[in-house]
Amino acid sequence: MGLLTGCAVGPDYRKPDAETPAAYSEPSPESVKWKEAAPQDAIPKGKWWEIYGDGDLNNMEEAASANNQDLKVQLARLDQARALARVARSQFFPEVNLNGSGSEFRQSPNRPVSNGTRQTWSSSDVQAHVDLGYEVDIFGRVRRSVEAAKATVQVSMAEYETVRLTLHADVAQNYFSLRAADSALDILRRTIEIRSKALDLIRIRYKGGISTDLAVAQAETQLAQAQADLADVQKRRAELEHALAVLQGLPPEKFQLDEKPLAGLPPAIPVGLPSDLLERRPDIAQVERLMAAANARIGVAHAAFYPILRLSGSAGFESVDLGSVFDWPSRMWSVGPSLSLPLFNGGRNEANLSQAEAAYMGTVANYRGTVLNALREVEDCLSGLHHLYKQSEAEARAVESSQRAYDISNVRYRDGLVTYLDVVDTQRTSLETQRAAALNLGQRYILHVQLIKALGGGHDNVANEPLSLAPSTENQPAAPTPESTR
Repeated sequence: MGLLTGCAVGPDYRKPDAETPAAYSEPSPESVKWKEAAPQDAIPKGKWWEIYGDGDLNNMEEAASANNQDLKVQLARLDQARALARVARSQFFPEVNLNGSGSEFRQSPNRPVSNGTRQTWSSSDVQAHVDLGYEVDIFGRVRRSVEAAKATVQVSMAEYETVRLTLHADVAQNYFSLRAADSALDILRRTIEIRSKALDLIRIRYKGGISTDLAVAQAETQLAQAQADLADVQKRRAELEHALAVLQGLPPEKFQLDEKPLAGLPPAIPVGLPSDLLERRPDIAQVERLMAAANARIGVAHAAFYPILRLSGSAGFESVDLGSVFDWPSRMWSVGPSLSLPLFNGGRNEANLSQAEAAYMGTVANYRGTVLNALREVEDCLSGLHHLYKQSEAEARAVESSQRAYDISNVRYRDGLVTYLDVVDTQRTSLETQRAAALNLGQRYILHVQLIKALGGGHDNVANEPLSLAPSTENQPAAPTPESTR
């Protein structure tokens, strides 16, 4: 086939440049240099979620990989793109068809005639022949079509990887949000227990004449507020549990997770990564392949200005009698080329070429925008982790001091030096700082997952790389238990 082809018209694909910074602007332990983005989304990313060492999360991620319906939809689209690529590639080969036909013809004796003489006659015709057609790809129309189809398959592959990465990140984020809710539930239940005991004590003191009705009302209010907060967090947890069920392809009523407060810190990941990790982002690969497909379609549109040469032939048998149709004297054949050259079509070819060129320029802008957005997402995650770490240190100090203030006010209240309102205020502050610390830890886990997603997925050596943001274990919020009121 290669001897019957010529040059391929249209531009050969060259990936345009995308502006990237020389280093991260957000704080990191070392400068991270960037080079030209060259998609490497095919590099195996592994089961990056296993770095958290959580069996429940691992099981859910595996279930999502096997059963998520959105992922199955994207897999079907990938199979469709591969089939369409095979359709485009089939144009490289001749088209051969086996045809057969038969007809019986009889003239009407009552037909109109010009000379007044009517003769009735009939005829039969039986044919069986093989037809061959082949387009000689002189100007590369077929080659550019196949080039576009192959790039489209790669687009679908990258889109599948994007959906898969997003799915696993969504599972991890919802899971850590649920565990953060478990931490809040633990704090609220302990708070409710403490406030219930405090209310009982205040009622006893009120009956003994050493407390006031106002203190009882305040204690009842604080208890009711904590119970309302508990119901609100339980509602949020149920919604997260339902979301995790759907991500795994399960009905919500068939999935439940036991409560387990979030503890520990996210594992270290290498923020000072080489640029090839960002290059592995599947969405960048997707838009880059869209450029290649759009560029190839310019060649298809350009080839429409040139002649189309087709070779055709037919060989078979024809006879008036079915019994003799395959006799050697009944053979027939024909062969010959055809040439088609567009002369005038109202500017259709020019318009198609302009449309293809404009579509390509759109994909170039989309590619550059996607690269910039990817860099922004990494910067946002680095900034978020950096400031959340600083926030966690401050909140750890706030938890410690608020607990100390609560202990002091509780002792002073038992000694009759302050009112219960002072105890309520310090206890409320202690609760708020503990919940804020638990929320901060949950946000750090979630942002940790987002950073992995922004970097294009997992990394083979993620657990062995040097510490990046280096969150120390000192001064971490521990959400202490308030002492019972005596």
